[in-house]
Amino acid sequence: MTGRILIIDSVATNRIVLKVKLLDAQYRVSACASLTEAGNSIAQDKPDLILMDLTTAGADSTGFCRALRADPATADIPIVGMGYFATPQDRVPAFQAGIDDALGKPIPDSLMLARIRSLMRSSDVAREMRLREDTSRALGFAEPAADFARPARIVLASGQVAASLAFRTQLADATGARLCALAPALVLTETPGADPTDLFVIDARVATGKDANAQVFELIANLRSRTETRHAAQMVLIPDGGAELGAMALDLGANDVVSAGASLQEIALRCRALIARKSLLDRMRATVETGMLAAVTDPLTGLFNRRYALPHLSAMADRAAQTQRDFAIMAVDIDHFKRINDRHGHPVGDLVLIAVAQALRDNFRAMDLIARIGGEEFLIAMPDTSVAQAQIAAERLCRDIRNAPFVIPGVDAPIRLTLSIGVAMSGSSVDAEPVDHLLNRADIALYAAKSAGRNTVEISQTRAA
Repeated sequence: MTGRILIIDSVATNRIVLKVKLLDAQYRVSACASLTEAGNSIAQDKPDLILMDLTTAGADSTGFCRALRADPATADIPIVGMGYFATPQDRVPAFQAGIDDALGKPIPDSLMLARIRSLMRSSDVAREMRLREDTSRALGFAEPAADFARPARIVLASGQVAASLAFRTQLADATGARLCALAPALVLTETPGADPTDLFVIDARVATGKDANAQVFELIANLRSRTETRHAAQMVLIPDGGAELGAMALDLGANDVVSAGASLQEIALRCRALIARKSLLDRMRATVETGMLAAVTDPLTGLFNRRYALPHLSAMADRAAQTQRDFAIMAVDIDHFKRINDRHGHPVGDLVLIAVAQALRDNFRAMDLIARIGGEEFLIAMPDTSVAQAQIAAERLCRDIRNAPFVIPGVDAPIRLTLSIGVAMSGSSVDAEPVDHLLNRADIALYAAKSAGRNTVEISQTRAA
């Protein structure tokens, strides 16, 4: 089954016909005759989408929709209204109440089902993003800093740019967005930069014939496939009688289709809703990405942490086995670090760790893995590295740290440090040594360096060493 739909319609025949169609499309369906009954049903079992008749419900339907949107438990449920609308303006109150679409009866089955599929896909994405965002927050990951608000940017893709000038101006005034008009062929040639597009309005109202429709479909698909535009919202303005065009546009990835008879106020409301939804998803996406980065990054030094380092080492070992090339693992420890904390305090100790982390970055290649895996212990992994190269790199690091005292704000004299380093070399055999064995050998070599008086490098070349 592909989701649960709640039908709200006071006419029994309408409920039965709709239910049969939706069951045929493999949805789970419940039906209610009144808004009161629907409210009780939603409280017991929240549906994935609501399909409600606006004509018989009358003015009560707008209050019902507003209540659903105001409740966090139901705010994200897509709502599709149906009804007979004498004028385009009759549909506007429903959109002002938060409805996602208002379909005029009789509704072509293809368009209705495509609209349901589209809204459910969008709802699933929003639900998943919200779940990930909640998980990031639960794990203590901070939200990214909010950017300064910028006016939304809409690109109107029209085959008649000059003729659409009046509409472009009216839409810009009605939405408060920055709006530019481009021929469809030019939309994909825009250079991506610091001015991303929030919404593409594809005007297909004058599109006629299969070739014209094919151009609309190609534009929708291309915008969805490009990295810089895939998250932008898409609205397609379709001609009267363009139900099949609208259905295909929705299935290809458009977020909304609007018939030619819609009022400017309705189009503006739908534009603002799409932009607001896109902004919300962008924010949730940024929170998740920030959380993912926080999950694998040491917050003090900015280096990778153990959670990231261990799987990365496993991947490095697999690659070494495939390419028959050695790699080196270094366990690095700051000598007598406890003395720094005891003498100067932990804030100074933190500054020392940050300075050492930067020194590690300066001494190793971009391809090398550098991670902080303990209090004053670091891990370095160098792919495609011989024992001689590893020894040179480790000894250079020891020398550089020893010969360059760290100047720490608030501390009278520069702080002198030394490092102890244990190096384990992997073999290039297909029968690769487990990563935990390599790490253990690096730790044993580190302890040997400590026992030898510190400020030195010890190397374990083979499993037997």
